[in-house]
Amino acid sequence: METREIISTGNDLAAIAAVDAGCKFFGGYPITPSSEVMHTISDLLPAADGVCIQMEDEIAGVASAIGAAMSGVRSMTATSGPGMSLKAENLGLAQMAEVPLVVVDVMRGGPSTGLPTRVSQGDVRQARNPSHGDYRSITLCAGSLAECYTEVVRAFNLADRFMQPVIVLTDETIGHMHGKAIVPTVEEVKKGIVPRKRFDGKPEDYFPYECGGDEPAVLNPMFQGYRYHFTGLHHDRRGFPTEEIETCRKLIQRLEDKVMNHTDELELNEEFMVDDLEENDVLVIAYGSVSLAAKEAIRHLREDGIKAGLFRPITLWPSPAKRIKHFTDKIKNVLCVELNIRQYTEEVERVSSRLDIEGLYKVNGRAISPFEIVNKVKEMI
Repeated sequence: METREIISTGNDLAAIAAVDAGCKFFGGYPITPSSEVMHTISDLLPAADGVCIQMEDEIAGVASAIGAAMSGVRSMTATSGPGMSLKAENLGLAQMAEVPLVVVDVMRGGPSTGLPTRVSQGDVRQARNPSHGDYRSITLCAGSLAECYTEVVRAFNLADRFMQPVIVLTDETIGHMHGKAIVPTVEEVKKGIVPRKRFDGKPEDYFPYECGGDEPAVLNPMFQGYRYHFTGLHHDRRGFPTEEIETCRKLIQRLEDKVMNHTDELELNEEFMVDDLEENDVLVIAYGSVSLAAKEAIRHLREDGIKAGLFRPITLWPSPAKRIKHFTDKIKNVLCVELNIRQYTEEVERVSSRLDIEGLYKVNGRAISPFEIVNKVKEMI
């Protein structure tokens, strides 16, 4: 694969990735620590024949992005935890109506307005179910500057493939980190774009929500000759509201199955120094910026004669359940390190059926250092 070097911040790389991936619309509202995503894309989109609009609030930001996506273009918004709370209702609409959309969430502390300028991973549980109802969220989590680029590109492709919002989590540390990233060339990114499916038959034969039991809707761009109804209510094959029992059941089951029957297309993990781990060694589970500290800690632990490795989920939701269970069945000492209180640890416990998973958590807005992880591991063994 052809690559290039970019020296930038994580927030800027997310904006660059969106434009390179063919994004033509951004609707949003400034919020620390994600504001630079909008600042940068507002400069880049006009030159790429796109539009960036700062709306009056977070609700309008995601609503405008959904509207743009309905017209057939790739569309994005960006925010942080409090903004995700405001966007929740419209994200539910996009899930029900099956509108593809990318949401970059640069996490900060909460609840409420929390710690705007400090680092946190407080949105992990929120990203699993940002809105009410039965559906499956697709949530990716960048763990490096390069992944702020590559995961946004992947998110656009997944949004079009599964016809639903895809969330990309970063955090304040990675969002504002400045350094060198090795990323694919624009030509490589464009080669990997798979166009959104379209129906090309007669308008009278078009039923956007008539599809396989585990397949997404086929929504042709609006204003191009095909008519259908757009609603957040339970709907029939044309999109019109219905309460017919079997139609409603099949619709909601399909929203579940279109994701969970195709997790092989979603799952992406990093496994760092795990190949030689045995039962009494140590597995660290971490994601996002915390994984950078975890890698450094693992190097120090191995220098001290303690074998440790890292499992890092890059696709957080749906969780890589089989892979997590593979390691937790094999390795006795498991440590989850998070900038929240157990938001992903609970998933590890669920998948592993273990209640002895150790945890190292911090919620005061400060990063977890490699030194803290080293000390915690030495306490465990």
